[in-house]
Amino acid sequence: MSTLEAEPQAAASTMPAATDRRLGSQGKRWLFVRLPVALLCLIWLIPTFGLFVSSFRGEDAVRSTGWWTVLTNPFGTDWTLENYRSVFDAGLGTAFLNSFVVSIPATVIPIIAASFAAYAFAWMDFRGRQPLFALLIALLVVPIYVALIPILRLYGDLSLTGRFAAVWLAHTGFAMPLAIYLIRNYMGSLPKSIIESARIDGASHFQIFWKLIMPLSTPILAAFAILQFLWVWNDFLIALIFLGSREENQVIQQALVRLIGDRGQDWHLLTAGGFVAIVVPLVVFFALQRYFVRGLTAGSVKG
Repeated sequence: MSTLEAEPQAAASTMPAATDRRLGSQGKRWLFVRLPVALLCLIWLIPTFGLFVSSFRGEDAVRSTGWWTVLTNPFGTDWTLENYRSVFDAGLGTAFLNSFVVSIPATVIPIIAASFAAYAFAWMDFRGRQPLFALLIALLVVPIYVALIPILRLYGDLSLTGRFAAVWLAHTGFAMPLAIYLIRNYMGSLPKSIIESARIDGASHFQIFWKLIMPLSTPILAAFAILQFLWVWNDFLIALIFLGSREENQVIQQALVRLIGDRGQDWHLLTAGGFVAIVVPLVVFFALQRYFVRGLTAGSVKG
C-alpha cells in the first residue's frame, strides 16, 4: 500500500475517535453544568407554580390542604376566580396603576440623568473628573436608609410628602451612583475612533451623545432599566414613608399588606394578589433579558 493511500485511511480512522471525544465532552458539560442549572430553575419555579395553583383554589381548600394535592386529581378540584375578584374589589387595581405611575418615571428619570453624567465622565475633560467619580463610587456603600428621615423632613418643608414626585425624586437620587457607574463603564468601552471621527465631522458633544453614544448604549440602558424597574416595583418602605398610608396613593406592595387584614385572617388572598404583583416584573425581564447580561458585562474590564 502506498503512502498516499495510507494517509486518507489513517485520517478516516481518527474521525470516529474525535467524534466520540466531542460527544463525551458534551455529555459531561450537560451533566455538570446544564443539569444543576436546570435543577436550580426547577427549585425556583416550584413556589411560583404553587402560588399560581393556589390562587385558583377556594379559601377552605387553601386553608385545609396544600397546593400539591391538586396534582393527584386536577379535574376533581373546584377551581374558582373568587380570590381574584376579592383582591380587585379590595382596591388592588388602583394600587396596580399607582405602581406604574411610580415605577415608570422612577426608572426613566435616573436613566436619562445618569446617561448625561456618564458621558461627561467618559468622554469630556474637566478639572476634578477622577476625584469626583471616585466620590460618586464611594456613595455606593452608603445605605439608603440613613437618608430617609432627613429627606422626609425636607419633603415636609417643601410640601412634597404624599405626592408621587417625592417617590420619583427619592428613587432617582438613590439610583444615580450605580447608574452612572454602570453606564460610564459601558460608554468608556466604546471605540475612541468613533468619537474622534464625529468630532472631525464637526459634531458637538450633545450631538455625539444623543445621536451616537445613546443608540450604542442600548444594552446597558436596558439592563439598568430592568434593575431599576424591579427595585421600584417591589419597593415597600420608600413608598410607605413618602406616600403614606392613604388608600388612593398606595402602590401594589402596600395593597398586598392591606389584603391580609389587621390580624392576618385573609392571608389566602395573597396567592392571587402576589401572582398579580409578579406578572409585570416577569414581562419586563423576559422582554429585555437579551440585553441584561450583555449590558452588565460589557465595559467591566475596560473603562
